[in-house]
Amino acid sequence: MPENTPDSPRPERVTLFASCMVDQLATAVGESTVDVLEHLGIEVKFLDDQTCCGQPAFNSGFRSEALPVAKRFIELFEQVSGPIVVPSGSCAAMVRNYYADLFRVDEQMVMRANRVGERLYELSEFISRFFGTDAITGKLTDTATYHKCCHLLREIGVDEEPLEILSNVEGLQMTPLERADVCCGFGGAFSVKMPDISSAILNEKLDNIEANGSNIVIAADTGCVYQMQGGLRRRGSSVQVVHIAEVLAESIRNSNRAVNSE
Repeated sequence: MPENTPDSPRPERVTLFASCMVDQLATAVGESTVDVLEHLGIEVKFLDDQTCCGQPAFNSGFRSEALPVAKRFIELFEQVSGPIVVPSGSCAAMVRNYYADLFRVDEQMVMRANRVGERLYELSEFISRFFGTDAITGKLTDTATYHKCCHLLREIGVDEEPLEILSNVEGLQMTPLERADVCCGFGGAFSVKMPDISSAILNEKLDNIEANGSNIVIAADTGCVYQMQGGLRRRGSSVQVVHIAEVLAESIRNSNRAVNSE
């Protein structure tokens, strides 16, 4: 993963990689990501031609189908300079950790993939490295807990950074989630191929969420958000699951409203 040095120069602009789920199902997450980045004074570029990073095909064992998708991703993002930000730990992990394996028979493509991967950051990771975890001091009066998404934690090593960022949101009462680092059972194709195991994993997660007593569950991957929210709805629970970008964007809006009303 990119070296986390506190003296990294702050970039003036970034390119947003939206991810498939954000683009197709959760546009509010993408919009919130832009709002957060612009609040930090960053110009956000967006490549209209971007599509998938190839993760769904790769994780399902269809490597030959994933190859052209991943190659196109590299060709497209090679055209831009500076950091690439994605509101998804799993997509970040795909590019940074698995492209080298996917292109292992083509040394030139591995080098190109590594160069792109070195510039790609998950949102909370990007904020922490370039601006610090205390960069966003918004306002949001509510109770919340945080689920540690598998790819974010295990694949790219982002652990406490999101919690540290959230701790600076005024009025947001965070309560630790029991077994926060245990999978929610989504795992992309895993939840489809092995629904019984996925449901069993999810049910344990939901039990811990309901026992926590918070109104909101915060996660950093849209797949995890949908997995947990769907399970809670089937249980008739009023607990809401939201992406960290949405929480931060809402807290910034609240803070701005408070300033403007003074």
